[in-house]
Amino acid sequence: MGLKDILNKWVINKVWINYKNVNDLFNIPSSTPSPTIKKSNIDSDLNINPNPNNVDETYIIWYINDIILNALQLDASDIHIEPTENILKVRFRVDWNFIKYKEFPKTDKESFIARIKIMAYLRIDEHRLPQDWKINYKLYAWKSSDLRVSIIPTIYWEKCVIRILKKDSKPPELKELWIQPYNMTKIKKHLKDSYGMILAVWPTWSWKSTTLFSLLSQFNAEENNISTLEDPVEYRIPWVNHTQINPAINFSFANWLRSLLRQDPDIIMVWEIRDEETAKLAVEASITWHIVFSTLHTNSAVHTIQRLVNLWIDPLLITSSLRIIVSQRLWRKLCPNCKEKYMPDEWKKQYILWKIWKYIKNKDDFSLYKANEKWCNKCNNTWYKWRVWFFELLEITDEVEELILKQANKNDIEKQAIKDWMFPILEDALIKVFLWETSIEEVLYVIWN
Repeated sequence: MGLKDILNKWVINKVWINYKNVNDLFNIPSSTPSPTIKKSNIDSDLNINPNPNNVDETYIIWYINDIILNALQLDASDIHIEPTENILKVRFRVDWNFIKYKEFPKTDKESFIARIKIMAYLRIDEHRLPQDWKINYKLYAWKSSDLRVSIIPTIYWEKCVIRILKKDSKPPELKELWIQPYNMTKIKKHLKDSYGMILAVWPTWSWKSTTLFSLLSQFNAEENNISTLEDPVEYRIPWVNHTQINPAINFSFANWLRSLLRQDPDIIMVWEIRDEETAKLAVEASITWHIVFSTLHTNSAVHTIQRLVNLWIDPLLITSSLRIIVSQRLWRKLCPNCKEKYMPDEWKKQYILWKIWKYIKNKDDFSLYKANEKWCNKCNNTWYKWRVWFFELLEITDEVEELILKQANKNDIEKQAIKDWMFPILEDALIKVFLWETSIEEVLYVIWN
């Protein structure tokens, strides 16, 4: 059952709007009189009560809801509302690619941005400076989604980008993240450590915090004192102490860590290491008999070592605290409804065999899957549906530790890590191509771009 089907049932049974289908809620031409809405005791942003004497206000409110609901239905990560010289464009970023949603008359640009500013408690009379804040968008049945709003001025008016952060009640299991046995063995080994630090790294929006929560859920929260500091709070785990930072009152990651260490913690999860102070506190906590999870923005597992050194962490402390570095990336997963089997070209076959020949038993039976590029309602004609995780795990072995202490360059550390059975992220990706999770074209596109 899709989001609109659920909303349709909810609207009929709970909100008492005189409409028969949820699609009618959002497809109202500007000439249509405002619908009659009875008072409901359900707290939801869909339970709107616009001014019945102002048709334009109803038009704008309902179309903003339409944009947000369709973005949620398509599992979009961002909404882009962009004014141009002639139109107002709305685009969604779905599986990291843009899809065009709708175009509106340029006369709507002021009303659209003003409505979003009102929802985010921003100044509607400020058009010269950037503004950003958040919206707790309430849906139905006590469900909600965090929307991070950023507005900047452009020559055609103000551009708005809304990042969608779903509030999920339960993080995914480790087995749902497509972690292969050669990486899962290392992860489970270090989850049994009494202290140390585990980092998830890669650029933004690669779901590093989701991986950390999956790791965190492996512990018994009733037998351990587990605390997290997040921005925002994404998942809710029973018996875990979730905390939201608040920079406006100087409640930062570093300040929280200082206070938390007086709370007798066993396991600490810091949403992100952003500065030198937070990095030093996290490292010190991990060598004083605490397990610390955190994320860092780097380009690979090996680059993480140099990034910590650049944050003025002593190499001796790095080797004493760090256990494993989980570098991850998201690729688009082939739509199971429209993917098709085929025999690849010789150069594709040889490229894959060159990279992962030692993992393939039958090299003659070499078939892959690809998108068939025909219309598919299941994936909205994108030929991909959702994401698949690719991993690169750097374990701090004795040999790697020795190189870190010698301040060796990243190439030497990477060569030693591969000798110690680190699988480069490209190899993990190609293995999943061979397992029919994604296409070779998708992997090569992401790697080469």
